[in-house]
Amino acid sequence: MRIKQAAVAGMFYPQQTDELLQLVSQLLADNPQSGAKPEAIQVPHAGLIYSGGIAARAYNRIRPYLSDYSRVVLLGPAHRVPLQGMAVMAAEQWQTPLGKIEIDTQLSQLLQQEGMVSVNNLAHAQEHCLEIQLPFLQLMRPEVKVLPVLVGQTPVGAVESLITRVFAETQTLLLVSSDLSHFHSYEEAKQIDQATLSCIKQLSSHIQPQQACGCYALNGLLAYAAKTGLKAELLGYCNSGDTAGDHQRVVGYCAYAFR
Repeated sequence: MRIKQAAVAGMFYPQQTDELLQLVSQLLADNPQSGAKPEAIQVPHAGLIYSGGIAARAYNRIRPYLSDYSRVVLLGPAHRVPLQGMAVMAAEQWQTPLGKIEIDTQLSQLLQQEGMVSVNNLAHAQEHCLEIQLPFLQLMRPEVKVLPVLVGQTPVGAVESLITRVFAETQTLLLVSSDLSHFHSYEEAKQIDQATLSCIKQLSSHIQPQQACGCYALNGLLAYAAKTGLKAELLGYCNSGDTAGDHQRVVGYCAYAFR
């Protein structure tokens, strides 16, 4: 059994099981959110003390419907390794302080055979943007399978095609991981991020990397939403200056439900 070990436990979230359970439970309790069942969500991926509250709104939104999903396909950017196209990992399980979560190797192999993704373990090795989502999923539905896909510089049509393909599999939830602007002053970041939120609301698939680090995955979802009639519902917005950081260099965070 090939197991992917956690790379950012103790950095982006607590390494101790009890401490992690307590933090994730508290974030969910403090950020209630209800509404119709989404086909997809977008969530941020900073350390839990920074963006966990915004992420928790999206997870609370899917919580009543988690038994309807047999897999969560996770799309996010590669921060540490230059990447063209889309990459899966070879592992069969992913280990975190909350235990092991199963990877949907069957769907992974199908996507590889169809030429949509390739295996790139190096890109996944130290990446945080998908790992930071696992404690929420493990707490709420530990038996759900995940399929982590890193989306590098990829044409929007290719990402949209991948999304269309994974939705051909029943009981699939799509999760796109992205933060917003990086390292502007508090007020400047709010202005930049509001323009990006407007693009998301309009399902404009032309968001640039300086607006959202996960823009390649996000644009694919927006293109898919525009084609299939999904609406983007904003669940929350803040930046690191509102949570655990200063106001000089902030990072923006949002969460959406697509339904």
